[in-house]
Amino acid sequence: MPLAGNGGYTVRRYTLDFDWRAPRTPFEAGATISATATQALSRFDLDFAGNTLHHVTVNGARATAERRADELVITPAKPLPRGSAFTVRVTYTADPARSRHRDDAIQDYGWVPTPDGTLLCAQPDGARMIFPSNDHPSLRAPVTFRITTPAGLTAVANGRLVGTVRRSDGRVRRTYDSEQPIAAQLVQMAIGRFTLVDSSGPHGLPLRDVVPDTLVTDTEAHRALTPEHLAWLERRLGPYPFRRYGVLVGDTDLPVALETQSLSVLPKDDLLGDRVDAERNLVHELTHHWTGDSVAIRRWSDLWLSEGHARFYERLYSDEHGGVSLESAMRAAYEQHDQWRHDDGAPAEPTEATLFKVMRYDGSALVLFALREKVGAQPFGRIERAWVTEYRGRAAGTRDFIALASRIAGEDLHPFLTPWLYGAHTPPMPGHPDWQVDPVED
Repeated sequence: MPLAGNGGYTVRRYTLDFDWRAPRTPFEAGATISATATQALSRFDLDFAGNTLHHVTVNGARATAERRADELVITPAKPLPRGSAFTVRVTYTADPARSRHRDDAIQDYGWVPTPDGTLLCAQPDGARMIFPSNDHPSLRAPVTFRITTPAGLTAVANGRLVGTVRRSDGRVRRTYDSEQPIAAQLVQMAIGRFTLVDSSGPHGLPLRDVVPDTLVTDTEAHRALTPEHLAWLERRLGPYPFRRYGVLVGDTDLPVALETQSLSVLPKDDLLGDRVDAERNLVHELTHHWTGDSVAIRRWSDLWLSEGHARFYERLYSDEHGGVSLESAMRAAYEQHDQWRHDDGAPAEPTEATLFKVMRYDGSALVLFALREKVGAQPFGRIERAWVTEYRGRAAGTRDFIALASRIAGEDLHPFLTPWLYGAHTPPMPGHPDWQVDPVED
């Protein structure tokens, strides 16, 4: 996605104002973006799509704004010197009935309607449909949400509730602070008839589940497993990297769960069925908070690092808790790996169209399994712990991972990992000479 994100400035904070009215009904919205110019700017861009633009100001003065596809090109009244702080205010009408479609695991994304409100699926480039932003997975900033709703509805967002005001007209404004910087694709804001279920996890970590009123009892058994999942992952990856966690139960037909930061979205069907399947999805999204949320990907072609890790630990947890064994799952993936390379590209070489295809999930988990078989379980564990520790709160990519793995393992792993990540054919699996790759079918 070469047009994702913009240069010339760094965002220090987003402040988002949403005056929500009713499901699928346009409403007035505003975004205040505090930024610092990293070069002299006579104009700059924001990623912005799918909304009716009203006004743009820069440092309080009216600015010229031009829509060019998904870009909002802003020319301030006065040029901005390098190093200067500046504030952009954009007012617009948001349309929560609008979304976009992808022909991969994501399917419909952007605004996701629910029976009495909405939730967000901004991955991969849907944040621009919600608010003007610097929409790139490596770029993060804190977010303040000010969400006004009719009485009887609850608004939630990433982070912590810091204020609630009941207005004279009966409408309620809730303010949330993301607490830590967040990538635009991981923003969550949901409105509906919710019950908020508070509890605690390891070391007193605050847990907050957001559940449609009618689904509280039916999803309780699976939601209650989160402390166990946190403890299991902390033993492998170290301390949970954010200040709180929770599950947002989506009353939608959303086909996938999503690792929105500190508040993962799980479609209701994921939490109403078999425990083994439910835990796989819960552990997958929680794992992302170490790999994908805390350690952000440097570019979209590094997505294998995010989805591959989440699928690997999901499979490992399932193996240890009554599901399909990790080795069986990886052998099945190995057999299909050449076909996936043919259809979806090698793990670190997706196209925009194949970004969330199966190669980025089981196909990428197989790369991590191969690395573990190559270096041994204990060195692999040290690599993993170092990865999420050294890059905590930072963006990192494939080259970074190979270099770190080589350093921890005490050997140059470029010759081993390069064909796994970029080659046209699947290499032999260390320790498993009997594993065979199925022929490719056109």
